[in-house]
Amino acid sequence: MANTAELIGYYDPQTCDVRDFEACLDQVTHPENVPLAMAIEKNIPVYDSGKLQSALEGEGRRTVMAEWARVLRIGAGIVVLKGAYRDTGVLDEATEIYERIIAQEKQNAGGGADHFAVSGANDRIWNSLQKLCEAAPDVFLRYFANTSISAVCEAWLGPNYQMTAQVNLVHPGGAAQQAHRDYHLGFQTADVSAAYPAHVHEVSPILTLQGAVAHCDMPLDSGPTKLLPFSQTYKPGYAAWRREDFREVFEARCVQLPLSKGDAVFFNPALFHAAGANSSADIHRFVNLLQVSSAFGRAMETVDRDRMCRLVFPHAVRAFAEGAFTQAELSAAIAATAEGYSFPTNLDRDPPSNGLAPETQAAFLHRAIEEGLSEDQFCTRLTEMKTVKLAS
Repeated sequence: MANTAELIGYYDPQTCDVRDFEACLDQVTHPENVPLAMAIEKNIPVYDSGKLQSALEGEGRRTVMAEWARVLRIGAGIVVLKGAYRDTGVLDEATEIYERIIAQEKQNAGGGADHFAVSGANDRIWNSLQKLCEAAPDVFLRYFANTSISAVCEAWLGPNYQMTAQVNLVHPGGAAQQAHRDYHLGFQTADVSAAYPAHVHEVSPILTLQGAVAHCDMPLDSGPTKLLPFSQTYKPGYAAWRREDFREVFEARCVQLPLSKGDAVFFNPALFHAAGANSSADIHRFVNLLQVSSAFGRAMETVDRDRMCRLVFPHAVRAFAEGAFTQAELSAAIAATAEGYSFPTNLDRDPPSNGLAPETQAAFLHRAIEEGLSEDQFCTRLTEMKTVKLAS
């Protein structure tokens, strides 16, 4: 009988072939495949949002969305929406509000950790979506009353998608990020990512969409995002992106496009990408990063896993001490009991660990058992974790 790996298949970072990766990158975007684009720049289709406005609000909406979905899935993996905000006044209003939030949060907490970048290299606002709404609901409504943005989100994720956002402000001298893929599997360690079967690696990208709204003009020296067209078509990419030879290929072949205030760029989360270095003298690169999720990313039922962990803990400790379970059996019990995923959470109070993700409830339960925490210590920490995640 075939083993599980043979039946399902796993992506091993050691067996990823950089030559196969480069073959994916050798593809070309042809005009006939993106007939609605106003231009193709460095293999990336660029769209005039103003000219598509009537189509997006009428019978042509699905035609536009179908083209975008093809580009994101099997094409370059990136779409640029020029003039997504024709009236950039609302961006100026939002920028002013966000700058006040940044100043207040730095005064209160000194700034937070970041994904794939050194803490302190930029200014980050977690959950900029809610914070803008709380500070100025009128600005929020105008900011997100944008048919171009809603259409590209729906094109990739379908209706009922879940919008989240994080502001990223990179100052002159800010360093570039390392090449990476994004949420979900991109925010796991290499070992955790490799534990997921191959078909999950292939499904994960259709559950989220990455976007960025330019709040200022972003010439090349300000460090707009480095993008690698067609890299999302390399299926083992979530296993490979940490390897130095793949990152070398990225640095050799990635492209950047200048953006104007009001432009937006969206890309498949499996695309290899990295924020560029801001080598300008005086441009403070201000981008609102949109992390959009499929409605199907939510569980069907609400489970009180906090209560379950409290009930299970003393029994698990005793079983561990007596050697009643193998490690695999204990892991299975914990998986059925505790929340095994870091998100959603309040990233202001529960920031990423080592630039990736906060400790999960399941990981903490494992650790508490192995380290011999008392029941009181365990319950106190669980309460802290719950309070942090629910904090507003």
